[in-house]
Amino acid sequence: MTHTMFGAHSTTGDVLDGIDLTGRTALVTGDYSGLGLATTRALAQAGARVVVPALRPDVAQQTLADVAGVEVDRLDLADLASVRAFAERFLRGHPALDILIAGAGIMACPETRVGPGWEAHLAINHLGHYALVSLLWPALTGAETARVVSVASGRDPAWRIRWDDVQFERGYDKWEAYTQSKLANILFARHLDLLGRPHRVRAFSVNPGWILTPLQRHLAVEEMVAAGWIDTDGNPRPGLFKTVEQGAATQVWAATSSQLDADGGDYCVDCHTTEGNPTDSGEAARLWALSADLTGLDLIA
Repeated sequence: MTHTMFGAHSTTGDVLDGIDLTGRTALVTGDYSGLGLATTRALAQAGARVVVPALRPDVAQQTLADVAGVEVDRLDLADLASVRAFAERFLRGHPALDILIAGAGIMACPETRVGPGWEAHLAINHLGHYALVSLLWPALTGAETARVVSVASGRDPAWRIRWDDVQFERGYDKWEAYTQSKLANILFARHLDLLGRPHRVRAFSVNPGWILTPLQRHLAVEEMVAAGWIDTDGNPRPGLFKTVEQGAATQVWAATSSQLDADGGDYCVDCHTTEGNPTDSGEAARLWALSADLTGLDLIA
């Protein structure tokens, strides 16, 4: 476990204090709302050039109009053709990518099929990011050192990959689909770090904690009241939620901290790595092989 001076209430400003990212290029998915917006602002303020791949570029440009050093482009993680097109444009203009934070995602949405019939949580939260990292591999290895941060969630030992039905073709459950995709984020980072280590590319997964963001847009108020997240007037339960700057701190820390220079593959919570690794290396390799088969991409291997 990495011991730091930071914790659950640390902010992006705290973890970046004294860090100069001038000359470095970062890419943050999900970066014009919620945690992604806080991450983008923090990295840009520390001097990084931040690329903003957005499903709605016009909205991203308007939201980030006051942030210097930001470049907006179009990306739909649910569409492999869009991921390929974005990667080609990125590589033409950026020989090196120092930081990639995979933060875009959906949560507990109604059953939705995208692309070749993929279940939307798996497609957007995991497979789109798997394809993006694979296609941007030349830029990641073109940096002196690079870090990839996969934004997961709170890890529950009961989570599992539904290996015999990863696309939920036999009975859809929105929470099982979501947690499968978040476990996939953790497994992805673990195996990516194993493959990336010889190329000076390290990877981490993070649990940002509880934050009220647009991620909850598919949840009815009644459902959040029943879960104890908010009261009947819509007020958050005291002490449960972090601010967005606190929630984004762990992913920013994992992307930039010199304390992690010799580490990788870890699952991070509250600006610390956790004891041991909560995932199985065999499952991580199995997910990588499945992702390569589904996307037709295994550029790293």
